[in-house]
Amino acid sequence: QVQLVELGGGMVQPGGSLRLSCLAPRIVFSTFTMSWYRQAPGKQREFLAAIAPGGTMTYSGSVQGRFTISRDNAKNTVYLRMNRLNAEDTAAYYCNAWREDYEGRSDYWGSGTQVTVSS
Repeated sequence: QVQLVELGGGMVQPGGSLRLSCLAPRIVFSTFTMSWYRQAPGKQREFLAAIAPGGTMTYSGSVQGRFTISRDNAKNTVYLRMNRLNAEDTAAYYCNAWREDYEGRSDYWGSGTQVTVSS
């Protein structure tokens, strides 16, 4: 059973920062594209950022310039640094790992970590 574990959520004041971590110990981490998503109450899950095995990063327009995704293949961990947080960033944040190979698509999700931005 592949499990992704997100850490680092919590409550932060508007304008503050947080760094989320996602540990993926049971996959060949370096071969997977790692992504972050979030879901606010009553809304659909939203793509935030992705980092490919070679290090290419992609961001949604809503977080471009405020959020930074990075990965440490030696630690099987992907990070999401979030700056200048505001109330609209309040959501459950999820980590995703996916790849496609000769066996098809492999797609794994974590159970999420809550981020609440409030004064």
